[in-house]
Amino acid sequence: MDITGALVGLAIVAAAVVPIAIAIRMDSPGPILFRQLRYGYKGRPFYIWKFRSMVVNAAAYQHTVKNEASGLIFKNEADPRITRIGRFLRRTSLDELPQFFNVLKGDMSLVGTRPPVLSEVAGYSSHHWQRLAVKPGMTGKWQTSGRSTIKDFEQIVEMDLDYQAKWSVWGDFKIIFKTISVVFGRKDAC
Repeated sequence: MDITGALVGLAIVAAAVVPIAIAIRMDSPGPILFRQLRYGYKGRPFYIWKFRSMVVNAAAYQHTVKNEASGLIFKNEADPRITRIGRFLRRTSLDELPQFFNVLKGDMSLVGTRPPVLSEVAGYSSHHWQRLAVKPGMTGKWQTSGRSTIKDFEQIVEMDLDYQAKWSVWGDFKIIFKTISVVFGRKDAC
């Protein structure tokens, strides 16, 4: 399912890459793609790929932006580091399309848990490590159950662990179809 989905997704990427690249470059100087170190299955580090939606070196300015989330995640709905095109890419989830490369490579699955960044993993308590017992996914239960409106890290962890406990192939298909509905409805994205 992952390989087939990744190949279909990469066909979409091929069709969308030129207009997205032009829009990113016209809006903000810097690279088209953004890569970030994340942690996957059993804590294995990998680089996740996205279309760049923030200014270059955005991480260096994170301390100037208020965190509106609680726990080990960082969220701000009006984050000034996000470019104009970046807001559109995030609302439509187009920024996530390069992750089909991660799926094809085997670092990620189409459906799974949210892949954490180093600052999250560094602060993990024992129950958080269970999230890394499966491959991280491009989408998952939390993305289809509130997406960017969920600002409590423990709630995301709870959804990830619930996904693992109830995993099934049919459940993954349901999440994929729900993701398509959420993305085309542009629901709960920022």
